[in-house]
Amino acid sequence: MSEQAKAKHAAPAATATKAATPAIPFEYSNRVILKAVLESGDGGLGLVGRRFVIGGWVKSSKEVRKESVAPSKVDVVARETDQSLDVSCSEILQSRIPFIRSIIKILGGSNYSVREKLEPVIAPPRPPPPSVAFLQVSDGSCASSLQVVVDSSIAIPGHILPTGTCIVAEGELKQPSVEGKHVIELKVEKVLHIGRVEPDKYPLSKKRLPLNLLRDCPHFRPRTTTVASVMRIRSALTFAAHTFSQNRGFLCVQVPVITTTDSEGFSKTFKVTTVLEDEEVVSLEVVKAAMREKKKIVEDLKRTDSNQEALDVAIQDLEKTTDLASQLEAREKHSKSKSSSIKADKKPQEFFSRQAHLTVSGRLHLESYACSLGNVYAFGPRFSASKVESPKHIAEMWTVEIEMAFSQLEDAMKCAEDFFKFLCKWVLEKCSSDMQFVLKRIDRTIIDRLQSVISISFERISYTEALDALKKVTDKKVETTLEWGTALTAEHLSFLAEEIYKKAVVVYNYPKQVKPFYVRLNDDGQTVAAFDLVVPKVGTLISGSQNEERFDMLSARIKELGLVGEEYEWYLDLRRHGTVKHAGFSFGFDLMVLFATGLADVRDVIPFPRTHGKISN
Repeated sequence: MSEQAKAKHAAPAATATKAATPAIPFEYSNRVILKAVLESGDGGLGLVGRRFVIGGWVKSSKEVRKESVAPSKVDVVARETDQSLDVSCSEILQSRIPFIRSIIKILGGSNYSVREKLEPVIAPPRPPPPSVAFLQVSDGSCASSLQVVVDSSIAIPGHILPTGTCIVAEGELKQPSVEGKHVIELKVEKVLHIGRVEPDKYPLSKKRLPLNLLRDCPHFRPRTTTVASVMRIRSALTFAAHTFSQNRGFLCVQVPVITTTDSEGFSKTFKVTTVLEDEEVVSLEVVKAAMREKKKIVEDLKRTDSNQEALDVAIQDLEKTTDLASQLEAREKHSKSKSSSIKADKKPQEFFSRQAHLTVSGRLHLESYACSLGNVYAFGPRFSASKVESPKHIAEMWTVEIEMAFSQLEDAMKCAEDFFKFLCKWVLEKCSSDMQFVLKRIDRTIIDRLQSVISISFERISYTEALDALKKVTDKKVETTLEWGTALTAEHLSFLAEEIYKKAVVVYNYPKQVKPFYVRLNDDGQTVAAFDLVVPKVGTLISGSQNEERFDMLSARIKELGLVGEEYEWYLDLRRHGTVKHAGFSFGFDLMVLFATGLADVRDVIPFPRTHGKISN
């Protein structure tokens, strides 16, 4: 039995299950979300025969002309007869044979009106041949697209065929008349809206633009299948991060973006200011001197034979300067200051009483709430003004931060591992169609890599053990002559995960000089209770620590590093009043999206990436 015959036999059964298929219109518009149709259990076959309104953007298209019916012989003769009704036989002979025309003139035919030349019959413009447009339409809800069939009698093909065109249409869901990759299609009966594009200006008109070129049009790139899939996976991971935290009793806390505290102690931050350092003071005397100079220029132009255009420009310039002088004089009269400048003599005041900058981490602020509410988390953007080019780090990145009171380093490491595994499992279960697209188009190993994270325990090694493992390596790709106390670079950490252990690795107990001031000092006095979770292909995904709860130890570290103690007084207060052991971590959310999609550059998984020297909207 053929596939088409099987489908026909299966149609009654599919019809019987129509009521169970979730394809009701979207709650806030009358259109049906395509995911509800295309990702139903039967691929939409159970909905065949129903009428829907759909909306989306054309991903690709083709136009197929209908088979035209050849005109009959009778019609051809009739058209020729109609065209010659007002032309006599003699006119035809005279127009065709000049010799006969001359004879007629000699025989006295001059009184007979003759057309010198037979006028051509102009036929009316032919209408375009009837055709059918086959559109692959996506509304962004899933990786698949719906085939939409529009007859040329319903909409002009040239208006709906270009890639990027938005169309809202009403029609009936049917099985395709010709077998192909689509099991259903929408036969359009009415077009409700067409949002046309200019194909020569629309950046996605070209097929398969590489990801690096798509970064130049971040406002359009989610219309591509790849970026759309990445953004749906990102959305699912966002929900998973909140789900993990909420299900375990963590409270969500919004920490500030603007802060006076540098949580890392040595970060490159974005300064927040309302005062420009190079603002000039414009005085009344300077404006009056300029006005006298411009008057002289106008008088010189009037005395010479200069063109009128140059004179007009000079007069307008003088008028503007005169107006400015008048404004300054008016302000001077009402000003209590003896200065005749627009600005006061004293330095302009900043908006904040202390120097502020964009936060690089929310963990310190989150600590204060952990020491009151117990277990808390935050989710938001963090900023770094480093100008170093890197495919894994840019100026603005999103971070999940977790802080737990009454917890220690071991607890934080276990929570970090569970959090990472939860997100890997979530994306496999909730984003199956998008992950199949990623598997096919981006990374053939992505499913296996995510499943291995879920099923395999992570390797845990101390900083000292990591150093020893690297020293045994003979590979020249990585520097292995490391002394104890030096910071492990991103290359070192990645090498541990990808080449030595070939799985996720947790490195803990770092030398105190390579970690922030607030990390708890271990009993050996040389190392601190910090850890990094490193995964293949991405590198460090999570950084965490048990933070110092002892006032004297924390105060000594602040002084040791030469930090401004005044900026951290509020942080020390948490140790003065009701201190408690606590631990937590920062999770690089954008890097998680990178890991889950197999892409290589974080700029391709962030909706609007901000990098050094590059910001377009």
